[in-house]
Amino acid sequence: MLNSKLLMDTWDDNDVRDAEQLAGPILIIGASGFVGANLFHSLRRIREDVFASSRNPGTSRRLRYARDEDLVCVDVTDSGSVDQALRRIRPETLFHLSAYGAYSWQADARSIHETNYIGLFNVLQTLRDIGCTAMVHAGSSSEYGLNCMRPDESSELIPNSDYAVSKVSCSFLIKYYGQVLELPCVHLRLYSVYGPWEERNRLVPTLVSSALKGQWPPLAERNISRDFVYVDDCTRAFTKAAVTICKTDPGLSVNIASGIKTTLEEVAETAKEVFALPSEPQFDSMPVRKWDLPDWYGNPRLALEKMGWQSKIGFREGLHLCARWEQGASDRLRFDEGPNKRKKISAVIACYKDEQAIPVMHQRLTDVFESSDYDYEIIFVNDGSPFGDETAIKDITAKDRHTIGISHSRNFGSQSAFLSGMEVASGDAVVLLDGDLQDPPEVIPDFIKKWEAGYNIIYGQRTNRVAPLHMRVFYKLFYRAFKLLSDIPVPVDAGDFSLMDRKAVDQMLKFPEKDAFIRGLRAWVGFRQVGIPYVRPERLFGRSTNRFLKNIWWAKKGIFSFSMKPLHLIQGLGLAMFFVSVGLSLFYLTAYFIDPPSVKGVTTVVLLVLGLGSVQLISLSVLGDYIGKITEEVKNRPRYIRRKVVFGGNEYDSVEALRRKSDRGEEAAGSGSVRAHS
Repeated sequence: MLNSKLLMDTWDDNDVRDAEQLAGPILIIGASGFVGANLFHSLRRIREDVFASSRNPGTSRRLRYARDEDLVCVDVTDSGSVDQALRRIRPETLFHLSAYGAYSWQADARSIHETNYIGLFNVLQTLRDIGCTAMVHAGSSSEYGLNCMRPDESSELIPNSDYAVSKVSCSFLIKYYGQVLELPCVHLRLYSVYGPWEERNRLVPTLVSSALKGQWPPLAERNISRDFVYVDDCTRAFTKAAVTICKTDPGLSVNIASGIKTTLEEVAETAKEVFALPSEPQFDSMPVRKWDLPDWYGNPRLALEKMGWQSKIGFREGLHLCARWEQGASDRLRFDEGPNKRKKISAVIACYKDEQAIPVMHQRLTDVFESSDYDYEIIFVNDGSPFGDETAIKDITAKDRHTIGISHSRNFGSQSAFLSGMEVASGDAVVLLDGDLQDPPEVIPDFIKKWEAGYNIIYGQRTNRVAPLHMRVFYKLFYRAFKLLSDIPVPVDAGDFSLMDRKAVDQMLKFPEKDAFIRGLRAWVGFRQVGIPYVRPERLFGRSTNRFLKNIWWAKKGIFSFSMKPLHLIQGLGLAMFFVSVGLSLFYLTAYFIDPPSVKGVTTVVLLVLGLGSVQLISLSVLGDYIGKITEEVKNRPRYIRRKVVFGGNEYDSVEALRRKSDRGEEAAGSGSVRAHS
């Protein structure tokens, strides 16, 4: 059920009629963003055929009130992901708001251009094939750059950042597809949109939250200006554009602005009156950003002329609306991520007979993450342990709301445990660790450094391990045999201990195979990979659950999952035996005629029978292993069954149950970290 306090809007009857005119289905790409989420919730109250998409919509706090069936995972930088989603939904109306680089912490130039320009290109390519009725793209006033004093749509574009350049490129892409290729698409240049669900460290949310406490936030230089547009005015512009200029003027770019220049000093004066603040604001108490300019406001004439749209809500009224929303959402907002936590890392720990190690693992992981600049979550997966693993995990979740516990209905194996945790993980990267502390958490900062350098997968490479000599030799031989036999390049001495970027994790979770071998899948997905050397210590508590025969099973699992070479070897052996048989036949035939009494043959026949019989049995056993894997896959049984999920010391029947509970406000919003999936 929708929460009226969190999902309020100011749409009137005319806005509802515009929404009802939209051709369906409707897809909003970038719906986990501030504007996209508001647009989704406003449309969703009016119609049933509205879908919200982003790379991970289930992790968005803004989409927690959406139904699972309304959420679609789309990575706009992946043409295959875009094509698959659009062909499945077949949207007639598409709103494209996916963007990167609008905030100061989104500074990676490659990601800016890949997300904004290539992402839009991927969408337009598929729409051109499948067709649509309307496509509205979110541009930015940043496109005008240095030419920012009330420009109209014909003014020169002088971009002054990678983000601005990428958005300018998008406007020309839209123009080409609209005017030349006749796709009904348009480009809206949004000015300073504000309102409910905006990022917590932005100007208006910071001002409102501080003012409600009778305080002033830090403010920059007083003459910096903005053209403020309340978010409901902005979302109305998207529906207006879809029902008007997409039909009449495809390829057009239009300013979505109030046309009013509002300086930071005027913002403070308005806030002082609205919130009756007794003190005076302190300007110049925070640094000026390079794109902050004194005359940044737009010309909305074309929007009124072509779309019949104009801004309705003034800045004073907008502040009142923001304050009302802030007060209604205060319980929820207390748990939102702070501005310093730019990204999130999820640690997934597979536990089996690790009761004593779990509290130590939790403390060491907490120490590592707390000393970093990242938000984090720790997911313990109890894979049917007969010991006290479940109790230890529950005790930790009661004290630490960064921790989630999962219990399986029985022991499904560490690979299933990792996949179970990966599906729940909401981080931008996922770290996999065994629960016995043989994977030292203190290596994770080295993983993170490589991740920050642009690597998608960073795996731990064991330079040495504390184990008996025969086991060390066995492991060395296995990894080298695995590399030799594998059909793909596989790093040696690399176990499950690794950090994987969200893109790699999402790809791995798409694999339908049941008998998964993660370190092989990790190599198979590709991306940029690098190894970090470390010494694998001895198990801190108890005895290893890996015995010699189980390690043989592991070796077979890896080789038969990622190599067809054993079958090729059998074929080669068969051919070799055939030629040996032909050679022996010729030898004995010749010997019979030269010296008949000397050819007895009994020993030779026995050896050949035994030798060929052994080769046949070995060949059949190899074939049997492959057939066994096929049998397991075609049964299509689930990889695991979750018996319960634990958060905050409370038990839930499933991840979905936890999510529903938190949506009703009966749990702290920290449970929003649990990833929705269908």
